[in-house]
Amino acid sequence: MVVMMSIKDWPEDERPREKLLQRGVGALTDAELLAIFLRVGVAGKSAVDMARDLINEFGSLQALLAADQVRFCQSHGLGVAKYTQVQAILEMARRHFAEIMKRGNALTSPEITRAFLCSQLRGYSYEVFACLFLDNQHRVIAWEELFRGTIDSASVYPREVAKRALFHQSAAVIFAHNHPSGINEPSQADRHITDKLRQALGLFDIRVLDHFIIGDGLPYSFAEHGLI
Repeated sequence: MVVMMSIKDWPEDERPREKLLQRGVGALTDAELLAIFLRVGVAGKSAVDMARDLINEFGSLQALLAADQVRFCQSHGLGVAKYTQVQAILEMARRHFAEIMKRGNALTSPEITRAFLCSQLRGYSYEVFACLFLDNQHRVIAWEELFRGTIDSASVYPREVAKRALFHQSAAVIFAHNHPSGINEPSQADRHITDKLRQALGLFDIRVLDHFIIGDGLPYSFAEHGLI
C-alpha cells in the first residue's frame, strides 16, 4: 500500500505557505500558488498534487481561472464555493491594479501597467480592444473597452477612438487587445490598425505610446519591438 505524505510532513522550506513567507510569492510554481488557494487536497492527494492535476486538466493556471462556472465546477475538488472565491480574487486583483494605475505614471511602472492590462483582458473567449487614456504627464485618465470581436480595420474605427480621446482630453494613449489563442505575436491586421490609429490621433496631436497584445506569458509591446 502506498502512503501519501502530507504537506505537513514536507521539509518546512518546501511547503508552499512557508516557501512564500521565506522566499516571496514569486518563488512559487503555479501549482504551489493554486495549492495555497485550495488549502486541502482530496483522498490520496496533497493540495499540491491536486493543483498539478487541475492545471494539467485545464491546460494552464490561466485557463483554470478563466473557466466559466459550469466547466470549473465539473472538476473534482472544485465547486460553487471555490468558483465564487476565484471570481472574488480576480476582481480584487483588477481593482488593486486599477487603483495603482490611477495614482501612478503608466510609463514609469511598466510592470504594473502590464499586470493591469492582463487582469483586465485575459479570460475573454473573444477579442477585446481597449485603451488607456493618459494626460500629458502619462497619468491615467480613464480605461475603456472600445470594441469587441475580431480586431481588424473593419471592426476598430479610428474616428471613434479619436472621439473618445478628445472627450477625455487625452495627451497620449496606450492601446491593448487580447488574443484568446494565447499567441503573443501581432498579426498584419494588428500592425495595420495600429498605423491607422497613429495617423488619425496624430491629427489631434495625441501620441500613441504603445500597443500591447495580451496572450499567454508576458504581453507583447509594439514599442519595445520598434513598431511604434
